[in-house]
Amino acid sequence: MFRISGKKQSAATVFYRSMRDQTLLRLFILPTIILLIVINIFPLFWSLILSFSDYSAKRTTEWGKNPEMIGAENYSKILMSRDMWQKFIVTAKFVVLAVGAEMILGFFIALLLYQTNFFGKGFITTLLILPMTMSPVVVGLMWKLFYNPNWGLFNYLLGLGKIDWTSDPRWNLYGCVIVDVWMWTPFVMLLALAGLSAVPKYLYEAAEVDRASWWFKFSRITMPMVYPLLLVALIFRTMEAFKVFDIVMGLTGRGAMAPQVLSMYLYNVGFVTWKTSFGSALGYIMLIIIIAITSVFIKYLNRAKT
Repeated sequence: MFRISGKKQSAATVFYRSMRDQTLLRLFILPTIILLIVINIFPLFWSLILSFSDYSAKRTTEWGKNPEMIGAENYSKILMSRDMWQKFIVTAKFVVLAVGAEMILGFFIALLLYQTNFFGKGFITTLLILPMTMSPVVVGLMWKLFYNPNWGLFNYLLGLGKIDWTSDPRWNLYGCVIVDVWMWTPFVMLLALAGLSAVPKYLYEAAEVDRASWWFKFSRITMPMVYPLLLVALIFRTMEAFKVFDIVMGLTGRGAMAPQVLSMYLYNVGFVTWKTSFGSALGYIMLIIIIAITSVFIKYLNRAKT
């Protein structure tokens, strides 16, 4: 009888302790959840409300002190403006050039590292990863020195003459693309290298026995195995490139000669001229575009997994 009651008591004790552990777990997680709600979710909904109003965070401006609801007027101004569509085109051009170059270079650098063995391979791989560990603003300022048309090393080493990659509107967008490619190609390289390392060796051995060509091995073995990770890299890099700000700010500043990407314009509108509601509307349009683009990529990613 004592043993039976002892077992029951032991089970009750275990249940009590598990409940106590779950309660403690919830108590530790609850402050984090509240902090995330305050920092992320509340500003998200508040900016959505402001995007349908006429409001400025700087109280002394002509926009008034309290939000005045004006409907979708801010969105119509953005979508009906030719100047805004030009900024959309410039941003899309930056995304296509930067992300496209990063995907191609990152994959082929990973393929080269995977297929070749040489002394100091690990050290070289570590050096290639270093750019993505640096602060983007610092990278922009560093490359601003490299791009200097008078004494910068970039033009000198390539023999390009005195091209101003930071102030000349004809070249500064491409200068930002080069910096972004230099910084984030290692990210694509790492994911591609992880995918290549996961390919079973026996697949290549079987292809060698069947005397398969290099193109057959590349298209039927390598690419299908690496394709999902390349899509993951494409999704992350597209999102980041579409809202690029720090590299452009560090490299060209926010003046009239800076590349007219959407993030820079959003900064000037929201935090320089304090048109808060207009900037909120532009931010939500950018969010919708990013969600739409990434949804397409995620659809193909889900297909690749099946």
